[in-house]
Amino acid sequence: MASTITIGGDLQVNRMGFGAMRVTGRGVWGDPPDRKAAIALLRKVVERGVTLLDTADSYGPGTSESLIAEALHPYPQGVVIATKGGLVRPGPDRWDADCRPSYLRQACEASLKRLKRERIDLYQLHTVDGGVPPASPTPSRSVWPKT
Repeated sequence: MASTITIGGDLQVNRMGFGAMRVTGRGVWGDPPDRKAAIALLRKVVERGVTLLDTADSYGPGTSESLIAEALHPYPQGVVIATKGGLVRPGPDRWDADCRPSYLRQACEASLKRLKRERIDLYQLHTVDGGVPPASPTPSRSVWPKT
């Protein structure tokens, strides 16, 4: 088994990644019960060779991304942050779809600020929103905001 994988043809990461959904509070809502332990965990996974951290703006909401930035910024060379948009959180254990392009742009820009990044390495659509018609896919690796 290869120790690395390539995403999108040019984004190489170690095969073992870390899903950061559970560094939040109960119901994937708010701060974790032990913030210092969550930060220490995020640092430890990177120290152990994890180069892909997977998160979403809806984890917390915003908590997971903020903890990642607090723990790792400035980011070590080779660390890839993947995040997602398209779900809104009106309360604990509740997930509602909002995949309107205007909302996704707003969510992506907020993720950039929370993560203290100028670009997001991998931005994913978290769900499909039945209220938003699918668009024709455009092959592109560009992310918001375009400069």
